[in-house]
Amino acid sequence: MTTDTREDRRRLFDHLQSASTQGQFFARVAEDVDWTVQGTHPLAGRYRSKREFTEHTFARLAGVLREGAELVVEHLYVDGDTTIAELRATSTTNEGAAFANLYCWVCRFDGDLIVEVRAYLDSMMVAYTVLRNELAAPG
Repeated sequence: MTTDTREDRRRLFDHLQSASTQGQFFARVAEDVDWTVQGTHPLAGRYRSKREFTEHTFARLAGVLREGAELVVEHLYVDGDTTIAELRATSTTNEGAAFANLYCWVCRFDGDLIVEVRAYLDSMMVAYTVLRNELAAPG
């Protein structure tokens, strides 16, 4: 692993800080990514494409978080084709509560593309936030 690889991955994951830059992150995710979100909450599941993953997770969170999912890198570990990103959400729910979730994404790269992810998070916080804010949504 070179310093260039570590810096490249750091810059990549830094794009998750804002909805306005997340497209740059997802541009480096394979269309046929195998993304598993662990847990027993509304966003949990195994997604077999970038479209399926983003529709069921980031798009759903955008409906219950004021600015969508905003993630800051806490720690990044790079070894060969594997990068482990520990992330912290800095989002606010539609109700005005902090959504201070913690994430751990174990990502496998093929060249410059993320092809596989196993994501771990606080299931209870996600369930509470999604269900409470979706129920409170007008409509």
